[in-house]
Amino acid sequence: MDKKELLDRTRKFAIRVFKLLEVLPKSEATKVITFQLLKASSSVAANYRAVNRAKSKIDFSNKIKIVLEEADESNFWLEFISDLDLLKKDNAELSFLIKESDEFVAMFTASLKTLNNQKS
Repeated sequence: MDKKELLDRTRKFAIRVFKLLEVLPKSEATKVITFQLLKASSSVAANYRAVNRAKSKIDFSNKIKIVLEEADESNFWLEFISDLDLLKKDNAELSFLIKESDEFVAMFTASLKTLNNQKS
């Protein structure tokens, strides 16, 4: 997957999360989940854009670490929604987004490992 495809994929992830959050039941508790997940998922996309403008390997590494943290946080909140049964267990969109965030965590972890191996 090239960087343009990954830029598009991370942006679509943020959009799909936003749309999923629109169907959550409304309560004080879900406001917290919505806010945290919206920030984390959109940060994956926004910060991956910044990765592509990194000025050095160190800058790239630091930006990828942020993307990884936000992808992992997104995964946490998506799984939390599932654990709380806020949507039906067989909700295909929630399942897709959990899988997508898992894949982002794996990809960005691999990127960091590759970068760290090049330094050695």
